[in-house]
Amino acid sequence: MAERKPTFVKQQPKFTELNDLVSERNGGRVLFATDDWFAVADNLLKAEEPEWHEGEFTECGKWMDGWETRRKRIPGHDWAIIRLGVPGVLYGILLDTAFFTGNYAPRFSLQAAHLSPEEEAHIPHRESKLGGAATPEMLKILSKLGSENWKEIIPMTSLCGGYQDTRHNFHAVDNKESWTHVRLNIYPDGGIARFRLYGEARPNWKDVSPDKLIDLIAMANGGVCVGYSDAHYGHPRNIIRSGRGINMGDGWETARRLDRPCILEADENGILQVPGCEWAVFRLGHNGTITRIEVDTNHFKGNFPDSIHIEGTTELPNTDWSARSWKTLLPLQKLSPHKQHFYMEQDLHTKGPFTYIRVTIAPDGGISRLRLWGYCEHN
Repeated sequence: MAERKPTFVKQQPKFTELNDLVSERNGGRVLFATDDWFAVADNLLKAEEPEWHEGEFTECGKWMDGWETRRKRIPGHDWAIIRLGVPGVLYGILLDTAFFTGNYAPRFSLQAAHLSPEEEAHIPHRESKLGGAATPEMLKILSKLGSENWKEIIPMTSLCGGYQDTRHNFHAVDNKESWTHVRLNIYPDGGIARFRLYGEARPNWKDVSPDKLIDLIAMANGGVCVGYSDAHYGHPRNIIRSGRGINMGDGWETARRLDRPCILEADENGILQVPGCEWAVFRLGHNGTITRIEVDTNHFKGNFPDSIHIEGTTELPNTDWSARSWKTLLPLQKLSPHKQHFYMEQDLHTKGPFTYIRVTIAPDGGISRLRLWGYCEHN
C-alpha cells in the first residue's frame, strides 16, 4: 500500500470553517477502542484545546490529553470506532498531535460507514478507563460488523509530531457520501490529541412534512456558517449547535470594535447609535419560511450585543455579502444580557422563503444560540 506523506499547512484550510460533526459538544461519541492505556480515546473529541500538565503521572504513566495506546507488543495495530454526533458529508479532517512528540502515532487512515441502529448494536459496550483494552471476546463480537472493510476515505498517511509548527495535520476528504460512523486507524500505536471531522449534516428532507415546524438553521438540520466579519473569541457556527450554550466559549463572540464612540448615545428606543457592527451569514439546511425566532444571550452578561438585526435572501452565494438583495426578517431589536429572547410571527417583517440568513449585531459582543423555526419549502 502506497503511503501518503504529511503536508505542512501554514494557514488553516477553508473546510475548517464548517461544523465539527464529531465533537463531543455536537454529540460525537467513541464507541470502541482497541486500547486506552495511557489516555482514553474519548479525549479525541473534546472541544477544548489540548493541555500539557508538567510532571503529572497516572498509575499507567505520563498524563496526556488525548488518546494514547501502549507500545504494541502483539500483532496488529490500534483503531477506534466513533459515532458522528450529526451524520453528514465530510469535507476535511484535523488530527492534532499536540504535545505528542516522542510518542505520536506515526501513521493513520480513516474509514467510514452509514450504519443502522441494528448494525451499531454489534458494537460491544465499552468501559472508558486508563489501562483498558478490548478483550478477545469483544473483538470477536465486533468482527460481525466488518469495520475493516468500511469505505476508505483517507488512505494510510504519515503524521507529524506534536510540536507547535507541525501538530496540525489537515487532510481534505474527496467523497460526498453521507456517513454516521468512522473508523480511525493508527499504525501501529501511539498518541493523538484531538480529532476533528468538518462537514455538513444532510437530513432526508423528503421525509419532512411541509407542515412540520423545524429549526431551519440548526446544525443538525444542515445549517452552516458561510461567512462572518469577526470571530475573535468564538466562531458563529457555535450558535446553531443543539441545546443551550454551556459557557461563553460555546457561542459567537467578537472582539470589541475600535470605532466605538468615546461617549455612547442611544435613540428614543434605547438602542445605541454606533457606526459599526459585526455580522455572520448562514446557509439554511433547507430553504423555507420562518415564523418564530429565538436569540439566546445565555452566559453573555457583560459582553452581550446592544442590538440585533436579521435578514434573508435566496440569492446564490458570492464573496461580497454586502452586495446581496437582503430582505428584513427581524427588524432591529434591543437585546438583554443572559436571556432567551423570543420573537413570534407578528414581530417579523418578512417570513421568506429564504435560503441564506445574515445576522447583524451592534456594536459587538456575543450570543449563545440562534433558532429560526419555520417550514421547509418543497419544490
